[in-house]
This record gives sequence, C-alpha cells and structure tokens, in this order.
Amino acid sequence: MKDHQTPQTGEADAKVVTLCGSTTFEAEFAEVNQRLTMEGCVVISLGMFSLPDLPDHDWTADRSDLKGRLGGVHLQKIRMADEVYVVDPGGYVGESTRREIAYAESLGKPVRYLSRERSARTGDGPHE
Repeated sequence: MKDHQTPQTGEADAKVVTLCGSTTFEAEFAEVNQRLTMEGCVVISLGMFSLPDLPDHDWTADRSDLKGRLGGVHLQKIRMADEVYVVDPGGYVGESTRREIAYAESLGKPVRYLSRERSARTGDGPHE
C-alpha cells in the first residue's frame, strides 16, 4: 500500500477571499470568482443573488428575518477569509457592503476593490 501524500500544489497556502458587494452585480461576481479561483484562491461568494421561487411561500412575510440570517452568514464568511474583495463596478458601494467593509477592517482583514484594480489597469477612474 502506498503512502498518501498531500499533492504539492500549494493548496495549504491558498488565500481565502470573501466577495462582498451588491447582489445586482451577479455577472461581475462570477467574473471575479473565476479570476481569483484561476489565481489559486479559495473564493467564498454570495449564496444567492435573488430570492428563490418557492411554491406556496410568501417572501414578504419573512424577508426581514431572511435578510438578517443571510447577513449573519456573510459576516461568518468574512471571519473565515484572509482577505475581502469588494465587487464594486464603477465604485458603487451600498450601505450593507459599507457595513461589511467596516466589519472586515475591524478584524484586520485586507480589503481590495474591483473598481480600483480596473482603474489601475486602465489608468482611468479615481486614484487614491
């Protein structure tokens, strides 16, 4: 019987990145997720971008409870991350995302922004 060894692919060193941003940017989330995964990162993204269509379920009755639960889950995802990546096309950051960024920073997590990386590559946009 052969000894099982961990493949030497660097997976033990893979950076865990949690994505944050508005659910309206689903296509951009997919693009960033794919790029970071190809770079060797473990990517944690949003669990859903819209409410599922469930027969005989009235989302208006429990929308606030669901939003609170999902928000709590996302804070756990931030705690699990080595880094937070903000999906903010055009620099848009909503209220919930601002709270998530502040939470990540309070934990000492580095925060990167899609808009700043795009503007750095193209030379367009605001510079800080």
